[in-house]
Amino acid sequence: MPKKTVINSLADLPAIDRKSADVNAVIETPKGSRAKFEYDEQLCLFKLGGMLPEGSMFPFNFGFIPSTRGEDGDPLDLLVLMEEPAFTGCLVPARLIGVIEAEQTDEDGKTMRNDRLIATASHSREHADVESLKTLSPHVIEEIEHFFVSYNQVRGKQFKPLGRHGAKRAKKLLEAGRRRRRRARANGQ
Repeated sequence: MPKKTVINSLADLPAIDRKSADVNAVIETPKGSRAKFEYDEQLCLFKLGGMLPEGSMFPFNFGFIPSTRGEDGDPLDLLVLMEEPAFTGCLVPARLIGVIEAEQTDEDGKTMRNDRLIATASHSREHADVESLKTLSPHVIEEIEHFFVSYNQVRGKQFKPLGRHGAKRAKKLLEAGRRRRRRARANGQ
């Protein structure tokens, strides 16, 4: 019998499911939520990271891809399109369809890349035929960008979209995030 690997943290799950080749998306904040939840790797739990203003809510399920690291030091961010809200901590098999590459400037004026990978839930009926950002309504992408611009503005940060790219570019960023995570782990981080 093969030896089972014990995973101590959601952040240590594989980024890609070996059997299906789907991206493993861990949902932090469900679609429709005003509460922003964040996964704390040290505590191995989700905590409240903030509240959106009245009338604002996450347009889609938002989370991260485990076993990755973005330029900001956090796991890669991922927006998952599906019909219904997931729940905080839910593992959603997903297909990458693109990325909104962006820069984010924090309250201290430090600017870094903070891209938003976009995927569809593998079990989504409504988005089953969506293969790339180009097959989504342009209004959906504009609304996603506007959400992140206004969300960051309320938090005293600036979010500047740099470009929209397809699944091929998103997969390259995913692989770079996996390499960044492996290097960090090798260095004891």
